[in-house]
Amino acid sequence: MTTTAPARTDLYPTRGVGEVTTPRQDPVVWSPPGTPGPVDAADLQGLERNGFLTVDQLISPDEVVLYRDELDRLINDPAVRADERSIIEPKSQDVRSVFEVHKLSELFAGLVRDERVVGRARQILGSDVYVHQSRINVKPGFGASGFYWHSDFETWHAEDGLPNMRTISVSIALTENYDTNGGLMIMPGSHKTFLGCAGETPKDNYKQSLKMQDAGTPSDEALTGFAQEHGIKLFTGKAGAATWFDCNCMHGSGDNITPFPRSNVFIVFNSVENAAVEPFAAPAPRPSFIGSRDFTPVR
Repeated sequence: MTTTAPARTDLYPTRGVGEVTTPRQDPVVWSPPGTPGPVDAADLQGLERNGFLTVDQLISPDEVVLYRDELDRLINDPAVRADERSIIEPKSQDVRSVFEVHKLSELFAGLVRDERVVGRARQILGSDVYVHQSRINVKPGFGASGFYWHSDFETWHAEDGLPNMRTISVSIALTENYDTNGGLMIMPGSHKTFLGCAGETPKDNYKQSLKMQDAGTPSDEALTGFAQEHGIKLFTGKAGAATWFDCNCMHGSGDNITPFPRSNVFIVFNSVENAAVEPFAAPAPRPSFIGSRDFTPVR
């Protein structure tokens, strides 16, 4: 006698024949009101409403120097550059990103465990959390390329198999973010609508998408509609500032053609109750250094 496995529910269809919008089916803030933690009630309400919250100084100026020196050490290490976890700019051949930095560096591992960081993630997601992804992003001056508009959750759902929107990201600035050097842009409120993109996911899509995204990219028409409805917020701030944002925010960043570098450390926390399953719209999961299959809680 054979049995058929029950069909799993896909709350957020994507990578089909055409684009499709789906209202958000999940909470934004998962912990009950009044749950103690480092994020105050006003900031949690702002996160619920806008999809993001900012911390003017999450780490001190002295800590910024330590983390920036560690970033420089990693990107200048020939062994790290040759590692598959390093992504190289197609034109300049400079290091664009280094993934899984909390495993490559004990200093960044300590940052992940820091209660100023993981404590906020636990409070927002209402559970223990693990690191779905970590990386350093490097945007040196004079031509570093940007990241086109996208929802992280669209990729993490389609290609990594995250079932629900129970994931939060933090970008911690290691250099000053001006309004001219390719800073993060978010469409406030866009996290309340999931935009399923058109087109099948190619095999090993990550090899291309980490350099220049194609699959999972919204159409100009969809982006125009989102921008008209939500507007665009550009984030600036001193080194040491942090932006927390929901996994479904429509966001991106422009090229940096100024002389002023823009570098940050980027950590993605996922709830242990939202562990990755098989991808919803890809032939196979991406490598674990991009979308972790180790669901061990951060301690």
